[in-house]
Amino acid sequence: MKLPFAASVLVIASLVTACVTEQPGNGRVQSPPNLVEAARINAQLGVDYARQGRFDIAEDKLRRAIEQNSNYAPAHTGLAYVLAQRGENDEAEREYRRALAIDANDASVHNNFGVLLCSEGKTAEADREFMAALRQRNYETPEAAWTNAGICARKAGDDVRAEENFRQALKLKPDFLDALAEIASLAYRKQEWLRVRAFIQRYERSGKLGPALLYIAADTERQLGDRNSAKDYEIKLLQEFPESDQAVQLLRRSSTP
Repeated sequence: MKLPFAASVLVIASLVTACVTEQPGNGRVQSPPNLVEAARINAQLGVDYARQGRFDIAEDKLRRAIEQNSNYAPAHTGLAYVLAQRGENDEAEREYRRALAIDANDASVHNNFGVLLCSEGKTAEADREFMAALRQRNYETPEAAWTNAGICARKAGDDVRAEENFRQALKLKPDFLDALAEIASLAYRKQEWLRVRAFIQRYERSGKLGPALLYIAADTERQLGDRNSAKDYEIKLLQEFPESDQAVQLLRRSSTP
């Protein structure tokens, strides 16, 4: 986020909360503050600060927004995100529930709440939130909810359901990198080498492989007998991500007699 922009919005917020009007014969008097607009601006500031990782300031702005308009769902959602980043999951859950009590049709909130629940091991409840998100026809990124549902199903030990969910995501968006990475990793665990190769190649057409996928790709090519391709992936891993856990693992494996 650009700090100059945030600073300019902060000035606007101070103007919104204390406007003045002219009253004939009575001079200048202060009008009631526009708390609805102030809440919207403070909530946006809070989200912007959260994206920067400045959670203390973000929480202050979001709590102020809630004080100004307790029925503004995005403020509760933003606060829930901040609290979750700090590990205050119980309070984060309460804020997500408050947001959904205000607007039960917000697909993004259902999705984000599902992510939190899944991280706590509440996989069945998380799946209900992902499905609630997907029922909203105005949801702009359903592939994200399908992918998150797949990750959560895999965490619950249901690899069949996980793959079905990843495939649903890819039906909607064939080049969705998160789903491609997850389904490639799932195939790798099953040692389905040709499928891993196919998903890795699809991923490479749209994005750059990170350390985890480079390691998977290198090992897959070795299993398939293509030593040259395996070496190429290994070199990329060591050159581009030398500090990664995968690079360390590769070096240890290479040094083993």
